[in-house]
Amino acid sequence: MHSRCRRAAPSGPWRGNEDPSMSTTTYQVSGMTCGHCESSVRSELSALEGVSEVTAKASSGLVTVVSETPLDEEAVRAAVDEAGFELVGPAAS
Repeated sequence: MHSRCRRAAPSGPWRGNEDPSMSTTTYQVSGMTCGHCESSVRSELSALEGVSEVTAKASSGLVTVVSETPLDEEAVRAAVDEAGFELVGPAAS
């Protein structure tokens, strides 16, 4: 855990009403250890065009993104990198 981070409850999985017109993708991200890490990843991914919901869970390294259309993986990678973490890739189903 980073010295400036306080232990926060991890974000749960997305619980919104599934909209068939939306794209939901779960990614594996390495390096998240706490709530601050989750917040950083959520913030960067939320800034991508078309993103409506981001859920990050440090304990599993899973990040779920809901967007209007499927996102370009390189854009997701760049956003995760900007947050200071590494995108491993789409999570195994």
